[in-house]
Amino acid sequence: MKLLQLYLVILISLASAATSQPIYARPGCKDTCGGVRIPYPFGIGTECYINEWYAVDCNSSVPYLPAINNLRLLSLNLENQTVAVNVSMNSDCLNPVRNNTQILSVDLGASPFLFSREDNKFTVEGCGNAVILEQGNLVTGCSTICQNQTTNPRNNCYGINCCQTTIPYYLKTYNIDTTGLQRPGPGGVCGSAFLVDQQKYSGQSAFVGNSFVPISLRWTLRLEEIDERYCPLMEREDLYLGNGTNIESYKCTCSSPVEEGSPYLTNGCQRVEACATCIGECGMNGTSGNITCIPTQARGKSSTVGVILGVSISIGVLLLVSTTFSLYKLIKKTKDKRQKARFFKRNGGLLLKQQESAEEGLVDKTTLFTAKELEKATDHFNENRILGRGGQGTVYKGMLTDGRIVAVKKSKIVDESQLEQFINEVVILSQVNHRNVVKLLGCCLETEVPLLVSEFVSNGTLYEQIHNETDEFPMTLNTRLRIATEIAGALSYLHSATSIPIYHRDIKSTNILMDDKFRAKVSDFGTSRFVSIDQTHLTTLVKGTFGYLDPEYFQSSQFTEKSDVYSFGVVLVELLTGEKPISVTRIGEHRSLATHFMLAMEEGEGMAVFDRRIVEDGGRGEVMAVADLAVRCLNLNGKYRPTMKEVALELERIRASYVPSEYGFEKLKYNGGIEEEMILLLSSDDNTPSTSMC
Repeated sequence: MKLLQLYLVILISLASAATSQPIYARPGCKDTCGGVRIPYPFGIGTECYINEWYAVDCNSSVPYLPAINNLRLLSLNLENQTVAVNVSMNSDCLNPVRNNTQILSVDLGASPFLFSREDNKFTVEGCGNAVILEQGNLVTGCSTICQNQTTNPRNNCYGINCCQTTIPYYLKTYNIDTTGLQRPGPGGVCGSAFLVDQQKYSGQSAFVGNSFVPISLRWTLRLEEIDERYCPLMEREDLYLGNGTNIESYKCTCSSPVEEGSPYLTNGCQRVEACATCIGECGMNGTSGNITCIPTQARGKSSTVGVILGVSISIGVLLLVSTTFSLYKLIKKTKDKRQKARFFKRNGGLLLKQQESAEEGLVDKTTLFTAKELEKATDHFNENRILGRGGQGTVYKGMLTDGRIVAVKKSKIVDESQLEQFINEVVILSQVNHRNVVKLLGCCLETEVPLLVSEFVSNGTLYEQIHNETDEFPMTLNTRLRIATEIAGALSYLHSATSIPIYHRDIKSTNILMDDKFRAKVSDFGTSRFVSIDQTHLTTLVKGTFGYLDPEYFQSSQFTEKSDVYSFGVVLVELLTGEKPISVTRIGEHRSLATHFMLAMEEGEGMAVFDRRIVEDGGRGEVMAVADLAVRCLNLNGKYRPTMKEVALELERIRASYVPSEYGFEKLKYNGGIEEEMILLLSSDDNTPSTSMC
């Protein structure tokens, strides 16, 4: 019976192979988002794209390119190697009073994208002239003749209130200078200047009420990024960047014009549906341009000999396949076992065993999970289980067989040169025991990349609580003082109370989690490092998050405990102001929250930047004391900053001196219900770790 079932599966597979569908995405990956086809080398989800530049986020069925400023993706063309995106335009249609002068458009930086010279045109609408500049040098421009009229059909952009010109070569970045562009008198058209995809430049004049225009980007691939084994046909093109420089770009194409799919994938190119079941010749129709099938005359009925021969061959194939399948299962099981052992050794498993055996106190301190356990816990790392993605990897929510809810972090890559450091971190972080530090439960080393298992923290991040406050958890002054004290106590513990000092190196409000009782927990030690007692600083590649990064560390790559103090100072300012670390509304040096706050304090205008909600809570003296502490933490010279232990003690003192305005009580809502908790005026939640935590 089983052999018959297998035989039917083979016949169905052979039938389906004749009508194979074109493959656009890697196995297990989506190939569309909001009606937009996303073919490989682009992809949606982890390991679905060729590299990070080609990652696509599909939020609310709208595709975005997170690697280049989250530009909205409109369409993709594999043949031309172009992607159409929405970019902001330089126009006074939305704000006629604003004076547009040399506004920087999109900077593609180190990305593999270029502004397409074939598809884009520089367009000026209004009265006067505008130019494109690249690093101060003129690239192109055009002038218009002013004529008062309220409309201007875009397909007649020939010089009156509108002009167009091409760009002479591919660009990486540009500035648009509109100082010569004037808005005509009453009833005249808006003044706008932008680079736009000429195929999409149609309709009424000026994208009125719209701040974006479609633009075409040319994407490039290096030869080493393409797997030539899967590429039916490969082409090379030199793209001119001006000043005598070129970029080599390679692409794959299907071997036949009647094939569809991604030529960068195994068997990605397949005959189009019109040809899939064609018995005869299939090709382009010269008149219509469509692919048509020209069938041959039907063959006569099969002879009896042919039927017998076919059945005999089928039975033989069936026996051969069943034997091969059994051998395949045996070989696969043996191969998987050897592969797990190889991964365990490569990921530092033997080193972990050596370190545990070297010190009696470390034996069985680190729990080793199996790959099968974590696959079952995370439903085979289902996308629905993703809690978040970061620079170091993806975090999944899982449930172990004993019912514990955990967070499983899957690293992106393995740096074999850092394996000893990684194992040291696992061993020591497994022993870190502080109520305001996320507990590391163990790891799995028998997978291609190491998996870290930690406790699950349920109420999101501090960033979400500050910037998306809900009635369930009001961010009162007393609450913010408690959270700041908890974070400072945890960092003080890591810096000075552990057997080896730990520098976090990426303190930010998104790395502070809130548990079921809304207590702060420091998380994400993916970039943290241990420092021996005789080291004064740690020299590494610059890592961290802009807006929180210590200016001294950014310049010298020398990380000290005072660098964590600076990052904590930014978090402290977030709690005081309710503002984000980098603002899109402020301009210049005020875009940085730290700089904006320091300038306000220097000018004696600190109260103006504080969050209205905590000012209304009273406690002006405590707010100013916390602000003064934040100023000390943000000192540009690290040696003048306090230590985290000093910061924690000062916050304890400030919190003890603060009396909440409502009879010494703060109303907090937990789990949908309201319960009144008395706030101890002399600090009921002492964050100084006990000796049992060491």
